[in-house]
Amino acid sequence: MTWTTDTRGKVGGGVLLALLGAGIPALVGAALHTQVGEPYRETRLYFGTQRPDGREPVGEAEFLRFLDHDITPAFPEGLTLQDGRGQWRGADGTTVRETSYEVILLYPEKEAEERTVRVERIRQAYEKQFQQDSVGRSDDKLDADF
Repeated sequence: MTWTTDTRGKVGGGVLLALLGAGIPALVGAALHTQVGEPYRETRLYFGTQRPDGREPVGEAEFLRFLDHDITPAFPEGLTLQDGRGQWRGADGTTVRETSYEVILLYPEKEAEERTVRVERIRQAYEKQFQQDSVGRSDDKLDADF
């Protein structure tokens, strides 16, 4: 019996293994870092409902009127409204808990400067109309596709 070896198979297998070894991490990396959509800005607004003068908190019907009158015209393409429960520390050190509303706005990053003007008008209008110290705001950059 004669044993023969074929080095071509070993070399070919080694090359295949090397290619797979180099390719798999690249494929995994590409899968984990895909960009979907276009650059967008996400702005979240946090609306409290307690009034400083002891009157009833801002009710759902009142807030929905504000949404229809002040927010929707500024962002007619859409938004998300969520009910919330907020808390914050008052000037006297006490913790205030209240029903709150969170509005989430998405708009193209290239429109961020102009949209910020609209957001600030909304914040000021709510503070004035409902005697609020502030309306919270947070902004994030992200990619979005619709």
